[in-house]
Amino acid sequence: MKKEGKVTPWEVKGDINYNKLIKEFGISELKELPKIFNENLLFRRKIIFAHRDIQRIIEAIKNKKPFVMMTGLMPTGKFHIGHMILAKQFVFYQKLGAKIYIAVADIEAYNARGQSLEESKKIAIDEYITNYIALGLKPQNCEIYFQSDRSKNSKKSNAYYRLQNILSRHSTFNEFKAVYGEISPGKMLSSLLQASDMLHAQLPEFEGKNLPVLIPVGIDQDPHLRLARDISKRIKNPKFTQLSSTYHLFSPGLGGGKMSASEPNSYIALSDFSKEVEKKIKKYAYSGGKATLEEHRKHGGDPDVDVSYQYLKMFFESDDKKLQKIYDDYKSGKLLTGKLKEILIKKINTFLEKHQKKKKEAEKKVSKFLFKN
Repeated sequence: MKKEGKVTPWEVKGDINYNKLIKEFGISELKELPKIFNENLLFRRKIIFAHRDIQRIIEAIKNKKPFVMMTGLMPTGKFHIGHMILAKQFVFYQKLGAKIYIAVADIEAYNARGQSLEESKKIAIDEYITNYIALGLKPQNCEIYFQSDRSKNSKKSNAYYRLQNILSRHSTFNEFKAVYGEISPGKMLSSLLQASDMLHAQLPEFEGKNLPVLIPVGIDQDPHLRLARDISKRIKNPKFTQLSSTYHLFSPGLGGGKMSASEPNSYIALSDFSKEVEKKIKKYAYSGGKATLEEHRKHGGDPDVDVSYQYLKMFFESDDKKLQKIYDDYKSGKLLTGKLKEILIKKINTFLEKHQKKKKEAEKKVSKFLFKN
């Protein structure tokens, strides 16, 4: 029997029933989307599978109206392929006209893990921001900031931190307990600061209007969104447009569980060299193949649980026809696990060779993204 999953903003484990979570969290499955979305494999392949109020964003794109895509990064651990799901989304939305806001959650890292602000800054720049730039993020219409130091502009900075206090005035301890279960003062403060991150783009000091804001997240982060939406409804001045959100699948770790930056053998880092990639895939990548060659040839493998296939689907095979052939051949037993892993290793290493060169160039461009505001 599969172990029932546990999904909270701080912990994800066990078997994840996404359909159950859609109902439990009151979000909607993504169905009909404009053609421009289906050209993106994350939408086309249902990697991004659910939403709340995405129609506001679709209308803004359709009518060439301003909108914001806001996201955050936790500056801990190495940047791995699982982080690319989010990076690919803000590159996609930036091309469609979004203003991008990226919060470095250094205050949250301090509260939750005791990590110094200096260490968070170093990790954010060396591991995350340079990789974002290498993956296609542009400095135009992009604000990257630290929770501990929102802006050099005092009016902007004061407005951002003042909003956190306003949000706290309109929330209760019981509300936090209902949303999160076990709660501590540190978690409450972090949640209020995250709500300020999500909402502050609509303040007069920033975009100057209550425009649509999209927050793309893993479904484990939805409690933060629900809290921000609920509290913002009670604030009359300034008045906020309700946040829109999309939800993407968790990237499986090499062993089949959720990918975790704290477990090096659960992920492929974008800084890994070819030999490391080969070793990790061959040794740790969970296989959907059968126990023996004879059984596999006779009964076929299960691509839906095979990590190598899932990585091809989510990141490394853009051609739908080629991906379908790999799926069919593996399921029929024609394609063996070893060969499937070889296909993935080659794809990853080809990508990383190019990406690591781009990252070197990106290191020279960081100043164009930071400390602009």
